[in-house]
Amino acid sequence: MSDEELPELPDRLSVNPKSPHFNADIFQRDIGIRINGTEKTNVEEYCVSEGWIKVAVGKSMDRKGNPLTMTLKGTVEPFYKDRK
Repeated sequence: MSDEELPELPDRLSVNPKSPHFNADIFQRDIGIRINGTEKTNVEEYCVSEGWIKVAVGKSMDRKGNPLTMTLKGTVEPFYKDRK
């Protein structure tokens, strides 16, 4: 795909396939998330318009096998890592 063909990153996106905010097509490319200018690598879900991300907290899991998360608030900037 060239840069012109890249889909625009959505306002809200989740890495969990069970989430209504999951989009497998977007994950064909490497995506990065910055919050308040700092790149995070353990993001489970983000929402640009509401200004939050959910990050995994260690290796702890809930009773359904999902990672425990913590919500961080601020300016959220999703981006394609391989875009120049």
